[in-house]
Amino acid sequence: MNDARTLLDALARIVASPGSPSGRRLAFIRLLQKARPLYTGIYLYRLQGDELVLGEFVGRPTEHVRIPVGAGICGASAASGSTIVVDDVGADERYIACSLETQSEIVVPIKRGGRYLAQIDIDSDRRAAFGPQDRWLLERAAALIEPLF
Repeated sequence: MNDARTLLDALARIVASPGSPSGRRLAFIRLLQKARPLYTGIYLYRLQGDELVLGEFVGRPTEHVRIPVGAGICGASAASGSTIVVDDVGADERYIACSLETQSEIVVPIKRGGRYLAQIDIDSDRRAAFGPQDRWLLERAAALIEPLF
């Protein structure tokens, strides 16, 4: 867990650094992807009304720039307000295909005072790529990046 704590410290420094919120969000997810190579795509979606709207991302581009709340795994997270881990996206009927290579996904809410603001959506080309340590790390990362939304 020491490695994760070091990464969280580095992510916190990015959040606290000068610069635009957008630039810091992008630096945040770039560092996260560099530290976790199995994270093949990291997407930040902001909740706007009843839709999730794509903001900064690293990895493969996606055509899903707007996702209705309740649609797909991202929309399911927004509807439930909770983290969702899918070990095999091909076996989950909620999955909206973004890339044929994607095998697993985790979606972590970014909240302020219990209000759902945004989410970190991460894809991996490896099945069951997100274990309890990833969830622990990403839920803390979501809390760190919250002030930038």
